[in-house]
Amino acid sequence: MIFNNVDFDTYARNYPDKNGYFGKYGGAYIAPELKKAMDEITEAYFTICQSRKFIAELRRIRKEFQGRPTPVSHLERLSNKLGGVQLYVKREDLNHTGAHKLNHCMGEVLLAKYMGKKKVIAETGAGQHGVAMATAAAYFGMECDIYMGSVDIKKQAPNVARMKILGANVVEVTHGLQTLKEAVDAAFDAYAKEYKDAMYCIGSVVGPHPFPMMVRDFQSIVGEEAREQFVEMTGHLPDAVVACVGGGSNAAGFFSGFLNHPVDIYGIEPLGRGTKLGDHAASLQYGEEGVMHGFNSIMLKDENGEPAPVYSVASGLDYPSSGPEHAFLHTLGRVKYDVINDEETIDAFYTLSRLEGIIPAIESSHAVAYGIKLAKQMGTGSVLINLSGRGDKDMDYIIEQYGIR
Repeated sequence: MIFNNVDFDTYARNYPDKNGYFGKYGGAYIAPELKKAMDEITEAYFTICQSRKFIAELRRIRKEFQGRPTPVSHLERLSNKLGGVQLYVKREDLNHTGAHKLNHCMGEVLLAKYMGKKKVIAETGAGQHGVAMATAAAYFGMECDIYMGSVDIKKQAPNVARMKILGANVVEVTHGLQTLKEAVDAAFDAYAKEYKDAMYCIGSVVGPHPFPMMVRDFQSIVGEEAREQFVEMTGHLPDAVVACVGGGSNAAGFFSGFLNHPVDIYGIEPLGRGTKLGDHAASLQYGEEGVMHGFNSIMLKDENGEPAPVYSVASGLDYPSSGPEHAFLHTLGRVKYDVINDEETIDAFYTLSRLEGIIPAIESSHAVAYGIKLAKQMGTGSVLINLSGRGDKDMDYIIEQYGIR
């Protein structure tokens, strides 16, 4: 499939290029002392992770520990309520630890083990990446430091408790807005001091090369499974697929299964409280080209050209940039990126819970809300939504802020 002069049949082999660029986005904008560490990870990824032994071990882990493949579920009652469009969800909420994050965490920590590292360092917003990383570290017997902003620690108390029970050291980040961006800043600072014995396991398709590529590749299992399962279930491809996008790890993995097929693809960003800067985290909709956290992408900037303050009801989406591959796919037009606000998100959270018995994460509820909106516009056809995580972590916060509806 050729789209805007890009051959999507060979896309994964050609993007990113050897320097980590998806078109003009990506790269590795890092301090000289970290370049050697990133080069070491890149070399290890292209050798160790392609070995028969590594692949066999990761496949065994996915099957025996994670519980993969996760199913695709037909949302029959919701579909009937909406009319002619059939809605389906890929159930990453049923992946061990309750979200897609373990897909790349097990891969990253397995790689760190093969490289002889003793410790892993990570950041987290909603806490799902932190829980997945703590789980992987416990599984492989490694030390684990998780950096998390004070605001998110308060919002995501259940996940903080899970990380601590799993043996991780949760490091509270108290500067700036005390959310995901600041957690990433702190984790990078720590890694710069410990890179000889530790590996920074980035939680999304962001950061310097090779992480946007590596996380996407580990997450591609989601898209591969979803496409095959949907065709087996229905006999055809979905008309559209939908996933939420913050940094964009769940979406990158999910979309990879459909990029070279005649399927409409939608990435959904958080509009939050509205379009005013500081009230949302929709970088692809309202941002401009810029460099942060070691990569070039599309980001939200303040009046000084620095990363702008951002907000979302979903702690896992409040990041002022998006992965470089998403910026590239946005520029190409292969993926349509749109927005959903907080109110639509919470409505979708309760709708899915009440009609289908599935409590979604707030992050995933953005995709569910857009899937519902899209179904109303389409009239007929099918939509497959990536349900990237479950909502256990969010229930106390939602009840406190929005009540029971």
